Amino acid sequence: MEYIYAAMLLHSAKQNVNEANVKKVLEAVGVKPEDGRVKALVAALDGVDIDAAIKEAAVPMMAAPVAAPAGGSAPSGGHAPAAKKEEKKSEEEAAVGLAGLFG
Repeated sequence: MEYIYAAMLLHSAKQNVNEANVKKVLEAVGVKPEDGRVKALVAALDGVDIDAAIKEAAVPMMAAPVAAPAGGSAPSGGHAPAAKKEEKKSEEEAAVGLAGLFG
């Protein structure tokens, strides 16, 4: 993912997404760039309108339907109290565990 992030950072900074620039960005954050991966990324992005690709990818994510809860019924609020009790119990158990660290 850091290779893609490097390309996106270069694009947002209005810099050329080329092998040298991608390598510079990766090295600046402490990643040792692999030549093959850099070449593949630059080749894959050649001729791609990155702004259009980002917009196109963002639309389906925003329009994705919300999954129905397990059990197949619409949320009716009947399961919420049990979930809150379990969550509270987990938090209390975690607090007890943390207290054990400090004596």
